[in-house]
Amino acid sequence: MNTDNERLPMRVLLQRVSSAEVKVDGQVTGRIDSGLVVFFCAMNGDDCTDVGPLVKKIINLRIFQDVHGKMNLSLAKTGGSVLVVSQFTLAADTSRGHRPGFSAAAGSEIGEALYMEFANELRQYCHVETGVFGADMKVSLTNDGPVTIWLER
Repeated sequence: MNTDNERLPMRVLLQRVSSAEVKVDGQVTGRIDSGLVVFFCAMNGDDCTDVGPLVKKIINLRIFQDVHGKMNLSLAKTGGSVLVVSQFTLAADTSRGHRPGFSAAAGSEIGEALYMEFANELRQYCHVETGVFGADMKVSLTNDGPVTIWLER
């Protein structure tokens, strides 16, 4: 449970994919082949100093298969792409009742700034596509493995 003065870490959910796309109002805003879909949520108290270490962790996670079928390669080594999708619902607090609360998510102005900072930082290492912050998005993906990893900074 979160209290108003408790700082929660920035959250991402990674899915290794063979392909993925995001649409807004029926229009594709981002599409990738092999790589990662990163669902991103900035939390209250997060700032730009949280972005760099999280990006470096993602880029260097050895979750792609080598020639022997072992998860031994990083995104940096494979040259894969990233599709970044904002998802404030990663901040869900389900500790009270049946309706999740989202008050731990950063406000939209800060959340969007950190989302853009996160995507721009990733662009230093790989090709990045994005959804549209705050939009009603339709995400399609083919999870490869499946490999799904939760990270917090």
